[in-house]
Amino acid sequence: MITRRQFLKRSVVAAVGLALVGCQEEEGNPNSISASQETLILRPTVSPTSESSHPLPVSKTPIAATTSASPTWVPSRQVATGQSKNYDLKTVKNELLEMLDSLGGIKDILPLGGITVLKVNLTGGVGSYSMGGLPAQETIATHPVVVQALGELLIDAGAGELFIVEAINEWETFQAWGYEEIARTLNARLIDLNSPAPFETFTETKVKDGWMIYDRFTFNRILTECDTFISIAKMKCHIECGVTHSMKNLVGLVPFHEYSSNVGDNWRSAFHGTSAEKKMRLPRVITDLNLARPIHLAVIDGIKTIEAGEGSWAKGVKQLKPGVLVAGKNAVATDAIATAIQGFDPTADYPDSPFFQSVNHLNLATRLGMGTNRIDEIEILGPVVADLLTPFTPANGYK
Repeated sequence: MITRRQFLKRSVVAAVGLALVGCQEEEGNPNSISASQETLILRPTVSPTSESSHPLPVSKTPIAATTSASPTWVPSRQVATGQSKNYDLKTVKNELLEMLDSLGGIKDILPLGGITVLKVNLTGGVGSYSMGGLPAQETIATHPVVVQALGELLIDAGAGELFIVEAINEWETFQAWGYEEIARTLNARLIDLNSPAPFETFTETKVKDGWMIYDRFTFNRILTECDTFISIAKMKCHIECGVTHSMKNLVGLVPFHEYSSNVGDNWRSAFHGTSAEKKMRLPRVITDLNLARPIHLAVIDGIKTIEAGEGSWAKGVKQLKPGVLVAGKNAVATDAIATAIQGFDPTADYPDSPFFQSVNHLNLATRLGMGTNRIDEIEILGPVVADLLTPFTPANGYK
């Protein structure tokens, strides 16, 4: 009998593929799985087969309730910034490399041979997208080139298997927006978080102390089995939350059917609550999600995006080209710098711009000790806010 990490480090891994390994496999951990219980996935598959709506084989290993994955929030106050006018892979990769190096590298968050999850933002999917012929990747969605560039750097740094995840409305979104191709290039696996695959059931993850709305969440088990969790968000405004960056990106972690208030809802209506609850509920849910699944690295794609909302359903949305990238090991500070680059005060609050509909989740997170959103308390590594400033029109409702 060998430990799961010992198994991963053996040379046979290169020939047969990596096993799914847990975030906490130390001896005596009640949530760890012995080597004899592991299910090997011999090769990555990035699209569903005709026999199943899930692209990955299903593990029969029982899923136990787990506590949230390590680490707790990193108190770093350093945020790296970079610039790129377009999605040229070499340019984006070089910028990200310089940014990560300025943050001290990623060895501290990336165990050798570990499992890394990349949470992207594919808002709405192909079924609801309409931006006058503009590619979704250059308006509302995380661009796959940013994912590829970061993925290659992670592999170079010693990462094991990569998982690209999102709770998508239809698998066609992965196909149409370039993610199947990127997954093949990186030898990564795509996971729809609306499904428990590659496991048989979801897992229940408890929220750390400080929860406000939910004390636990239903997650695909990969979110707690991983060694490194990265949020790769799009720089955007948001109708209900003011801004959406790496922290808000975590709303897409949970299966929508588990958080719908009404039968037939195909969105997480329970997160939003009633109209009377809207001002306070969703921002608090965002902080709960970030307590349950802490972010090791936040990366924000602000090269090409939109203003005035998060999707094509927002009133007055149009493309912007800020040409910026933002990254940090503390998501609150990283999102604060991205918010400032948009021309907003990251410490502003309801009803001031851009937080017209609800309180500022960055303020809530700061009060909980999850980081700081005060610009004067953050060290910017790279071009400063004044040099990157691209004023955004705030979101002002639905079409």
